[in-house]
Amino acid sequence: MRNSKITWAMLAGVVLALIAGIGVAVAINREPSEPAAAPAVSAPASTLPVTPSATVSASPAPSPGADIKGPLDLVLVGVDTRVSIPGWEPHADTIMLLHVDAGLKSGYLYSLPRDLRVDIPAYKKAGFGGGRYKITEAMSRGSRIPGSKKKSVQQGYELLTRTLSGYTGIKTFQGGAILNFRGMEKLVDALGGIDMVIDQRVESRHRKPDGSLRPLARGGGDFTGPQAVYQPGKRRLVGWQAIDYARQRYGLPNGDYDRQRHHRQLVEAILATAMKQGLQDAAKLGRVIDALGKSLVYVGGRSPFEYAYALRNLTPATITTVSLPGGGVGRGGGYLGEQLKPEGTGFLKALVRNRAAAYLADHPKLVDKG
Repeated sequence: MRNSKITWAMLAGVVLALIAGIGVAVAINREPSEPAAAPAVSAPASTLPVTPSATVSASPAPSPGADIKGPLDLVLVGVDTRVSIPGWEPHADTIMLLHVDAGLKSGYLYSLPRDLRVDIPAYKKAGFGGGRYKITEAMSRGSRIPGSKKKSVQQGYELLTRTLSGYTGIKTFQGGAILNFRGMEKLVDALGGIDMVIDQRVESRHRKPDGSLRPLARGGGDFTGPQAVYQPGKRRLVGWQAIDYARQRYGLPNGDYDRQRHHRQLVEAILATAMKQGLQDAAKLGRVIDALGKSLVYVGGRSPFEYAYALRNLTPATITTVSLPGGGVGRGGGYLGEQLKPEGTGFLKALVRNRAAAYLADHPKLVDKG
């Protein structure tokens, strides 16, 4: 039983390190010929390569990570990174936040719209003077290195978290994960696929039914050709299908708000699959860790295995996923972005005061169904 629990704890920690954000985890798909950039950090830190040979000691001494206490606030950022384009600025295309309660046994997973209008603070490292913009731009504006065409994803993350603190009232984020679509796709495939409950019909803008990319129309414009379609019901999805389904927003009744819900469903499905496999299949565990080891650079004083132990009791069943309602804002007939409705900002205020459970009891429609 002890070995089974350790196996699950290892897998839980590695998966949570990716999707919930332990240390500063960067998962950026690189071409085989592209050298990995050294992580840029502003304080002493350690880089931990994760390999299948990593083990957990059976020593009777306190388990590494036993001293980690809650509450924790963690960030998951899906980056619109196009590695084939030199100097491409990373945009925070997806922003999910995970709040883990003081006992580290329960938590709340919620999303912020990528087009949320916020005050982005000045950031000297990037030569940015601050202003009111869409929150997705915090990542790109922070990534700029004055006098260079290169971009720093770590800088972008730093400005994004400062912006998140100013908007949410959460003073400190203990960790974050930054990844692109390819990084998550590799994780799903390493798990052998995941089971997801598709809650509405979704047509893909980006993929054909066989998974190949749809071409752009001649002269620009939208994509053309046959589309992959995801029908409602429980479906077994491989990596490209899971990511393709979760990234769609055009053509959905509620646009990006529907997409945010699908992102959270994807996170839950990955955790559920990892939990089922982690207790039984050591070979599968090794392949998952190997896949993440090739995709991630961990920066921080604590390893994912320490967090594995600390978060061993956090499961899909103990994570409440929350939808924060919002709507568009504009000026003179032009679209400026999104803003949360009072029910959404009320949840953030309650979370900071450790009253999230009571607030959701009074606002049950905010809790995702299913």
